[in-house]
Amino acid sequence: MKALGKHLIIEFHDCDPRVLDDAEACQDIFLEAARRSGATIIKPFFHQFSPHGVSGIIVIAESHFSVHTWPEYGYCAIDVFTCGDDIEGDAAVDFLRKNLKAQHFSVMEIKRGLLDRPSSEIRYKPEYKPEMEAT
Repeated sequence: MKALGKHLIIEFHDCDPRVLDDAEACQDIFLEAARRSGATIIKPFFHQFSPHGVSGIIVIAESHFSVHTWPEYGYCAIDVFTCGDDIEGDAAVDFLRKNLKAQHFSVMEIKRGLLDRPSSEIRYKPEYKPEMEAT
């Protein structure tokens, strides 16, 4: 069976709390991770909570990267959901782990949209055209 997508559920522990509590730094790190994975970035949105914490998402043509941080615990929960076989999830995880300074981590991979069809019949995404973006 062929899957439409791959969903990585990632937990990072003992991260640098200063980075986890900085929406701009998180956005920069996640954008670079998406680039290194080969994803087509559509639009990021990151929000700084008070008194602490960040939530963010990067919409990519292949689906999304998302993060929720708890700097007070040095913990963050990350999802990387991608369609197709072209995205290098391991490259993104390695870059994120290093730049968030995670001392411990776990990654669970789930195949999404398992279809009993020939691979030639499965399309993952339409061709991306920047003019398709909403303004």
